[in-house]
Amino acid sequence: MLFWQIVVLALVQGLTEFLPISSSAHLILVPVLSDWPDQGLAFDVIVHLGTLTAVMWYFRKDVKTLTVDWAQSCIKKQTIGESRLAWLVLIGTIPVAIIGLLLHDFIDSELRSPIIIAWATIGFGLLLGVADYVGKNKTIQTSEHQLSWKNGIVIGLAQALALIPGTSRSGITMTAGLFAGLTRQGAARFSFLLSIPVILLAGSYKTLKLIQEGNGIDWFSMGLGYALSAISAYVCIHYFLKMLERIGMMPFVIYRVAQGVILLYLFS
Repeated sequence: MLFWQIVVLALVQGLTEFLPISSSAHLILVPVLSDWPDQGLAFDVIVHLGTLTAVMWYFRKDVKTLTVDWAQSCIKKQTIGESRLAWLVLIGTIPVAIIGLLLHDFIDSELRSPIIIAWATIGFGLLLGVADYVGKNKTIQTSEHQLSWKNGIVIGLAQALALIPGTSRSGITMTAGLFAGLTRQGAARFSFLLSIPVILLAGSYKTLKLIQEGNGIDWFSMGLGYALSAISAYVCIHYFLKMLERIGMMPFVIYRVAQGVILLYLFS
C-alpha cells in the first residue's frame, strides 16, 4: 500500500471503531469506492490491535478493577465490587463469539456487498435514533454499574447483529443499552467495555489465519497503521464521551442514513 493509503485506512479504523457508524463497513467501502486493492488481513489485524490498545488504555482503571474483582469473585464465589459488571461483559461476549466462529465464512462471502451494507446502515441507524428518543424520555435512567443481568444479556445478544457489515458493533450495543434504560454515557461506556474481549477474540482469530497463510509482513506499514489507529481511536473515545450528552445520537443517525442512501444510489 502507498503511504497515504495506510494513513487513510488507519484513521478510518481508529475514528469509526467506537462511533456508532460501523468501522467494518468503512474499511470495506473505502477500497471499493476508491478502487484501491484490498488492504489485506495483516493490516486489518494491526489496526484492530491499535484500537484495542486505545480502549484498554482509556479504560485502564476500569479494566484493572473489573479484572481484580472478577478474579476475587471466582475465588470467593460471591459478588465482589464490580465483579457483576465484569461477568456481564464476559457473558455478553459469548453470543457474538459463537455466531462469529460458526458463520464467519458465510458472512465474508455473502454479506459484504455494498447493498447489504447500505440497508444495514440505514435500518440500524434509524433504530439507534428511536432508541435515543425513547431512552432520553425514560423517567429512570441508570449507569452501566446498575445494569441488570437480563438487560446485560440482551445487549450481548444484540451485539451478535454487528456481524452483519454496516450494523456497527458500538451502534447496536448502544441502541440496546438505551432501550434498556441506560444513560447515553452508560450505554456508550458499556459498549466500549464490551468491545475489549470482542476485538481481542477477533484479532486472535485473524492472527491465527495470518500465521497459517505465512505471508511476508511490511513492518513499516504495520507500525504506522498501528500507531495511527491507536491514537485516533483514543482521541475519538475521549471526545465522543465528552460530547455525547450534549449532541446525542442524532448526528450519527443522519450520517448513517445519508451514507446508506448514497450507497444505494451508487450500487443499485
